[in-house]
Amino acid sequence: MRQFRPNLIRSALTVAAIAAAVPASAATLSVGPGKTYARPCQAFAAAKTGDVIQITGNVTYSGDVCGIYASNLTIRGVNGRPKIDAAGKNAMGKGTWVVVGNNIVVENVEMLGAKVPDRNGAALRLEGTNFTLRSAFIHDNENGILSGVNTASNIVIEYSEFGYNGNGTGQTHNVYIGNAGSLTFRYNFSHDANVGHNLKSRARTNMIAYNRFSSTPAGQVGTTTSGKPSYEIDLPNAGTSYIIGNVIHQPSVHSNPNIVAYGVEGASNPGHDLYVVNNTFLNDDSVRGNAVLVGTGVTKKILLQNNIFAGTGTWTNQVGAVEKTNYRSLAPGFVNRANFDLRPTANALVIGAASTPGVSATGVSLKPGAEYRHRASGATRPVVGALDIGAYESAL
Repeated sequence: MRQFRPNLIRSALTVAAIAAAVPASAATLSVGPGKTYARPCQAFAAAKTGDVIQITGNVTYSGDVCGIYASNLTIRGVNGRPKIDAAGKNAMGKGTWVVVGNNIVVENVEMLGAKVPDRNGAALRLEGTNFTLRSAFIHDNENGILSGVNTASNIVIEYSEFGYNGNGTGQTHNVYIGNAGSLTFRYNFSHDANVGHNLKSRARTNMIAYNRFSSTPAGQVGTTTSGKPSYEIDLPNAGTSYIIGNVIHQPSVHSNPNIVAYGVEGASNPGHDLYVVNNTFLNDDSVRGNAVLVGTGVTKKILLQNNIFAGTGTWTNQVGAVEKTNYRSLAPGFVNRANFDLRPTANALVIGAASTPGVSATGVSLKPGAEYRHRASGATRPVVGALDIGAYESAL
């Protein structure tokens, strides 16, 4: 299916800055059998600022671990997706690729097998400023992505799949973003974290839009082993955060009954604004669960608007949370719940029943403009007439 990519608007100043950072002599370095460089890390070592590194796909590069030091690189799998298997090795005791350079873009790679002695290894360990991951498959690592503290860094992760990352202690995750300036997480499929979270972010601003967070029943065949995730989304230090248009599914077998957590480790980020708009929550725990668990240090009331909540449990533990035109039922009508076709069937309380989302306190539109498409893609949301409640418009 064709991927939906939103328009990216950049100021003239930003474009000029990027252009100035990329030298006119930027080169394309080719990696793979019969190419100039046999392995990706050889090309990374030779790369200069602004170079493009093309890695031949449908090839496994075993034990190819290293630091990436040059900045403004684009690293891209071509003619298929290359498989980067750490195969028992690690760079600097941290993971497979340790991204030290700034403004790095990684596209169309598969990465697995990151393990280190302290059990905190990552396929991608982010230490530079600004990073983009696109169209990747990151699985079976101790951490899929792990970043440190860098409030100047803006991280974008899109059109990618994460599965069965985590070492089983609950301290490692599919994606773990430290105290960055911002995280944009969109059009991704994050599932089956091994006891940890499907997404954990301490970033000051989080835009989490049009993703699917879910896990497979034990024993069911999928792209990875079935996992027992804790939170589907964990924003432990609060931050100005937007959760818009997602499918957020808690499996019956899990490691924490709550689905989304906000500010539960101390609301130390400057923003305490959480906007949860037009999501579809599915809770397969037959007894309990908060859709959104809010820490006591959060000073503002969260917004829950136009969401569907299927199953048992409660919307939130926060007293006085702002709730607008949400719909909950043990079994809402979907076209095909088992196959995650979550377009609502005829129900006047859902179809055309959403209230119009406004804007955030900083002027960000809360209206959903897209829908998640499986696997790790998206499409424009086909609104006809009034907006429907939930992550999808009706098929009617």
